Amino acid sequence: MINSSTSGTSNTAAPQSHNQGTTNKGILDMNAFDHHSAQSPAAKRRLANQGAAAVLFYQQPIEMVSAQGAWMQAADGTEYLDCYNNVPCIGHSHPAVTEAVSQQLSKLNTHTRYLVDVVDEYLEALKARLPAELSNVMLTCSGSEANDLAMRVAMAHSGARGFIVTEAAYHGNTALVTDASPSSLKRGQLPDHVVTIPAPAKSYYAADITDPQQAELAIRQGFARDVQRAIDTLQQRGHGVAGLLVDSVFSSDGIHTAPQGFLADAVAAVKRAGGLYLADEVQPGFGRLGSHFWGFQFHGLIPDVVTMGKPMGNGFPMAAMVTRPDLLADFCQTTGYFNTFGGNPVACAAGLAVLQVLKQENLLANASQRGKELKQGLLQLAREYPTLAEVRGQGLFIGVDIHNASGQPCASTTKHLIEQLKQQKVLSGAAGLLGATLKLRPSMTLNDREVDFFLTAMRVALRKSTID
Repeated sequence: MINSSTSGTSNTAAPQSHNQGTTNKGILDMNAFDHHSAQSPAAKRRLANQGAAAVLFYQQPIEMVSAQGAWMQAADGTEYLDCYNNVPCIGHSHPAVTEAVSQQLSKLNTHTRYLVDVVDEYLEALKARLPAELSNVMLTCSGSEANDLAMRVAMAHSGARGFIVTEAAYHGNTALVTDASPSSLKRGQLPDHVVTIPAPAKSYYAADITDPQQAELAIRQGFARDVQRAIDTLQQRGHGVAGLLVDSVFSSDGIHTAPQGFLADAVAAVKRAGGLYLADEVQPGFGRLGSHFWGFQFHGLIPDVVTMGKPMGNGFPMAAMVTRPDLLADFCQTTGYFNTFGGNPVACAAGLAVLQVLKQENLLANASQRGKELKQGLLQLAREYPTLAEVRGQGLFIGVDIHNASGQPCASTTKHLIEQLKQQKVLSGAAGLLGATLKLRPSMTLNDREVDFFLTAMRVALRKSTID
């Protein structure tokens, strides 16, 4: 099989490398602070405390002191529009979450071996947002834990240990999940039981196809074909297929949602091979897409396992794995599972407040409308500035491919644009196999004035980038 990663981190079943002559970017390298550059006292303090594991954004890291709604405030008084951090999905420091957490913390916070009403109230409210088949919820503290548990459930059910992920996937940081997160690796290669496939990118599967319907068909068929090749590879290696683990909008791969429903053929192939479909909703879940509460719903599918985290508690650490009772029973026959802090009453109070605010403030509709405005504005800018290539995404989850003057995807150009946006008081990030996609995930409370603020900042940043 051909290794498509120039850094040796991919173990792909694709028929050929689609990024020859380029450099793949690890997720922690994107938009990262250079430890060897000039350091503020605060940055030096962090490096002294965390050493080589420290991860900070921007060439001059920002010292944050507070945040409200879609805005964050730095120690020097600068206010930034946060278009990067999807954790506070209903806005930073939302008063409903603050109140719910404060009240519950003042009464009781303990593990789940006692019956506490708010825990089951939350579980039932969450399940009301999910397909009826997915009725067992295991609460954890992080998306990494949720994905770790999901993979273990898939292995217990299938009797296999092989997993299929995309080339720039990130699913967490436990040992098991890091093995299935190629974007986390800086050198070496993935283990033999993990095979990668290209992301469902138009630039890869339908680059030369001008007819939209034919392009959509090519993506759907091509992605399913590469999943089947990965299945064949895992079976040839003797691992079998435990599951297809994919972020429902392929966030780390550069945000790929079109064509709607394209995942169906790939999922069908995995199920025929005895594997499970594991939907990682840690980034796209909880209504960010606007049209649907979950990414898998956008594709018209019911997963075997769903994982979630990040926006679940609007900043309070909580996550979950949701599955069918039969699958969880298979796992529990051989393995006990208990999480001391997962599902604690304070987390459940936070999560319940998030679900209530999403409904009360009609934030899915807002995400849909503001997302359309953002995309329309970006498409207009793309007609003026060739630096902006493909604009894609759904709701308030948008990716923009960034090209250099030669018309090629370019991580350094992307990083420069991100720095220019910072100068215009907008926070953003990078994604994609090459680190050449601008990733935008503003708060779902984003209003029309904030959309205008972003588009004005983007225009200035593009103009300055062109001059520089």
